[in-house]
Amino acid sequence: MTLSEDPDLQPILFGLFLSVYLVTVLGNLLIILIISSASHLHTPMYFFLSNLSFSDICFISTTVPKMIVGIQSQSRVISYVGCLTQMSLFLIFICLDDMLLTVMAYDRFVAICHPLRYHSIMNHHLCGFFIFVSFLFSLLISQLHNLIALHFPFFKNTEIANFFCDPSQLLNLVCSNTLMKNLVMYFVGAISGFLPLSGIIFSYCKIVSSVLRIPSSEGKYKAFSTCGSHLSVVCLFYGTAIGVYLASAASNSPRHSAIASLMYTVFTPMLNPFIYSLRNKDIKRALGRVHSTTT
Repeated sequence: MTLSEDPDLQPILFGLFLSVYLVTVLGNLLIILIISSASHLHTPMYFFLSNLSFSDICFISTTVPKMIVGIQSQSRVISYVGCLTQMSLFLIFICLDDMLLTVMAYDRFVAICHPLRYHSIMNHHLCGFFIFVSFLFSLLISQLHNLIALHFPFFKNTEIANFFCDPSQLLNLVCSNTLMKNLVMYFVGAISGFLPLSGIIFSYCKIVSSVLRIPSSEGKYKAFSTCGSHLSVVCLFYGTAIGVYLASAASNSPRHSAIASLMYTVFTPMLNPFIYSLRNKDIKRALGRVHSTTT
C-alpha cells in the first residue's frame, strides 16, 4: 500500500521521506559521535542515550529505505522472506527502544533517589548487563512473532494496509483463530509495552516523591531538569504509539492507520536527537566544543 496514489505527489513524498531519513541518521550519528568524543559524557545516562540513538538509526532503517525505493520505482511488492525479515527487525528495534527508555528511567531514579550510591550501583557491568538483556528480550519478542507467522500457510498476493510489514496486521492475516491471536497480542503487549511503561511510571513516582522533599526550589528545578529530555522522549514514544492504536480503532480507513503509523515509525526517531540536543546543557556544550575545534 502507498500513502498516496497521486503521481504528482510521488516526487514530494520521495523528497520528504529521504530528507527525514537523512536527518534522522545524521542527527543520531552526531549524538553518538559527541558522546564518544566528550569525556564528561562518559556516564551511564549518555551510554544508554548513545545506544538509543543507534537503535533509532536501525529502527527507521527497517522501514523508510524500502518505502523510498518503492516510491521511486512505483513498486509496492515485497517478498515473503523480505516481509518476515522487515517485521523481525522492526520488532527488535522498537522493543529495544522501549527497553532502553525503561533502563534510562531507572538510571534517573538511582541518580536522584540514591545519589551517593549512584556510581557504585550504575557500574559498567550493570550497564552492559542492561544492554544485553534489553537486546535479548527484544530478540525473543521478535522470534515469537516469527514462530507464529511460520506456523501458518504461505500467503501470496496479499495486500497489507500499511507502508511496511506491520506485525499486528500480519498476525491478523496468518492467524484465523481469534482466541490465539488475542492471546498472543495481549501477551506481547503486556510484556513489551505494559511492563516497561509500568517501570517508567514507578521510577518517576519515586523521583517526584524524592524531589518534593528537597527544601529549595533551585534544587527541585535542578533535579527535574536532569529528567526533562528523557521524559519528553518517553511522552513522544508512548504518546504516538497510543495515538496510532486509538486512530486504528476509531477509523476503518487503512490509509488513516498508515498515516498515523508514520508518527512513531518515522518522525519519533527523527525528533529524539533534537530533544536531547536542545534540552540538554551537556550535549549543547559538547556540540559547541566540536564546532569550535572544526572552525
